[in-house]
Amino acid sequence: MPARRGSRRIGAGWDAGAVHRITRHRYWGLHVGFAVTMVLVTLIAATDWSPWPTRWPAFAAIGALSICYATFGRRGYDDRRAAGPFLVVMVIAAFVLPAIAPSTAFVQSILYPVLWCQLESVRGSIAASALIGIASGAGLTVASGPDSVVGTILIEGVSVAGACALGLWITRIATLSDERRQLIDELRTTQDSLAEAHRRAGVTSERERLARELHDTVAQNLAGIVMLTERARGDLAAGRTDRLDDRLSVLEDSARAALEESRTLVAAGAAGVAGDGLGAALHRLGERFARETGVPITVDAEDCVLDRDAQVVLLRVAQEALANVRAHAGAASVRVALRVAADRVGLRITDDGVGFDPTIPTAGYGLRGLRERLALAGGTCTITTAPGRGTVVAVELPDASAVPDMSTPVRPVDAQQAVTTEIAGRVR
Repeated sequence: MPARRGSRRIGAGWDAGAVHRITRHRYWGLHVGFAVTMVLVTLIAATDWSPWPTRWPAFAAIGALSICYATFGRRGYDDRRAAGPFLVVMVIAAFVLPAIAPSTAFVQSILYPVLWCQLESVRGSIAASALIGIASGAGLTVASGPDSVVGTILIEGVSVAGACALGLWITRIATLSDERRQLIDELRTTQDSLAEAHRRAGVTSERERLARELHDTVAQNLAGIVMLTERARGDLAAGRTDRLDDRLSVLEDSARAALEESRTLVAAGAAGVAGDGLGAALHRLGERFARETGVPITVDAEDCVLDRDAQVVLLRVAQEALANVRAHAGAASVRVALRVAADRVGLRITDDGVGFDPTIPTAGYGLRGLRERLALAGGTCTITTAPGRGTVVAVELPDASAVPDMSTPVRPVDAQQAVTTEIAGRVR
């Protein structure tokens, strides 16, 4: 009963049909204990002293008690409707058996555990224990006469008190066991929810990372391709066919670069920095920018030893800044300068274009993605500009050895695999 009461308190979240293994074993123990007790009580009734010339009422009570337990009494552990009628049968047997053969009061040793496991409330179990004790005491008084009343009261009082103490103790243990099972179940549910939340956070983080990478690489190459196509169309309409070969050559290079960066991004997680380092990558970026836009650009970036992740961050910053110059600045010249100090590395992109008002929010993703990337890497970004006065983008990162891995941030593996697979399917 205690475990079953605890299970009912747990609520709808607990599967009442999946009875706990310990509970099932305890019920089987009660079934076996009841059968053994009935055999012993039958032997006692047949061999021990009785004040009556016949003992058939005792055997009848034992038979009725056994049949009732086998038919509906054993269901009382899980069905309250069966527990009530069987309690009546137990009270009658507790009176009849000691009244015929006083030593058969031994039957109380199984009646108390059964009623404590079948009744719902602790108060009801205590009251039923007292009722069985009174019935057994009355039966002993009938068998032994009024002279044994005092002794009978003492014996049954001790029996009822012991049964209640043991029942309360077992009930407390079973309640704690059920609460523990409930907490374990809730903990597992929470762990599953937390794992799902981590997975979703990893997917979101991976999507944001891939969005930054795609914006700073493939999207900018595609934007350059669109611009070159527009210029080639304009040259063709104006009859300047001598320029088409150069336009198509740059267009082909840009398309190949976009395809290569897409494949590299899917395969390795970060594209753009080759084995020859950041300086060479910035020079190649400047050459492509000049060919695509016709705007002269000066790149001051010497080869230096930098962490690969720092190189990726700085290259993405340069790509985003030059993309903004190409799309919005209308500049006549651009300068890119890379500086490495003892504990800092800086990149400065300067143009003499139209500038803008930095206090006015922009709807584009570029600057926001740039700042997010730098914030994750522990760097800073300062944009100095004003309408008609050009723009300076100054970026600083901490020492390369302290820059975290921004190309493959910490995330659940399944999240990276899910998003990368999705992007790979679209690229290929």
